[in-house]
Amino acid sequence: MTLDQARQKAREWLELVGRGIDPKVEETRRRAAAQRRELNSFAAVAAEFLERHASGLKKSAEAKRITEGEFVKRWGARPITDITPEEVAAAIRAIVKRGAPYQAHNALGYIRRLFNWAIGTHEFGIRTSPIAQLKPKDLIGKREARERTLSDEELRAVWMAAGEMGYPYGPIFRLLILSGQREREVSELQGPEVDLRKQLWTIPADRMKGGRPHEVPLLPVALSLIEALPQWNGGEYVFSTTAGKKPVNGFSKAKVRIDKLSGVSDWVIHDLRRTMRTHLFALPVQDLVRELVIAHAKPGLHKVYDQHAYQNEKRHCLSLWEKRLISIVEPRPSGMADLAETRERKRAEAAT
Repeated sequence: MTLDQARQKAREWLELVGRGIDPKVEETRRRAAAQRRELNSFAAVAAEFLERHASGLKKSAEAKRITEGEFVKRWGARPITDITPEEVAAAIRAIVKRGAPYQAHNALGYIRRLFNWAIGTHEFGIRTSPIAQLKPKDLIGKREARERTLSDEELRAVWMAAGEMGYPYGPIFRLLILSGQREREVSELQGPEVDLRKQLWTIPADRMKGGRPHEVPLLPVALSLIEALPQWNGGEYVFSTTAGKKPVNGFSKAKVRIDKLSGVSDWVIHDLRRTMRTHLFALPVQDLVRELVIAHAKPGLHKVYDQHAYQNEKRHCLSLWEKRLISIVEPRPSGMADLAETRERKRAEAAT
């Protein structure tokens, strides 16, 4: 403590004594209040909610991802009692503005559940919920199932535009189209998840909506795309602007740019997944395999009694999809056929 700080502390103590307050008792009260604030911080309550309540939900992985990614980052150190309806509304609108209204509906549902749970425990000093008067219809709009798929011409234009964009978002958009996986599952890809020898990408459970690991067989174009990505020494994320330490997160700007380059509008990133899945209907593949390729859960008794991984079947399905995609985006789009041919040439050279 400096001399000035000591004098300031002495003045505070003299003021307390003058008001009949023991400085030692007051300091104890302040420490206790600070400890209560820390225990009742939004981050601490959210951690308790995720462990004691959300872990039992069917979509526990999604609850954790949204709660931590959308809300803990915003309010982590603040007391949960300080969060206002205006702040919650702003957080939900931010999700809508980046083109994810369906995630906004889910996020509102999880944050409502969190506050209701915290109130019900009578542990955290909170008695009213800032969500009580917030209505999804007013904040987000009516929840309607999207049916938008890209036509072949639009898909070709988006693919070509992704090639013009370059790293990191161009390859992300192309891998979204090739694999049919979700935005976060692709954008947070880490090097160790890819086994080049087995030509297999395993997405860990904590990044999957269903909370289970998911295997994605890699066919020549997708594999060549991944092999062409930079390798970082600072971290494992392959799509990164921080040398691998953190994954990319600027999808709003990337979406605006690819719209401008492609001339395709009125679509969201998730529509790429729906478009890919729609094309799978035209392939001579069992419907169960089509669903497993995009990580949908096995239906009914299959979930209990069918423990087959379907890795070969999924590989066959994705092989057919790559061939179909090539036929859609021809004449020879920049990078696609070349990537596959380059890979095959390297294999032939290695063999000799």
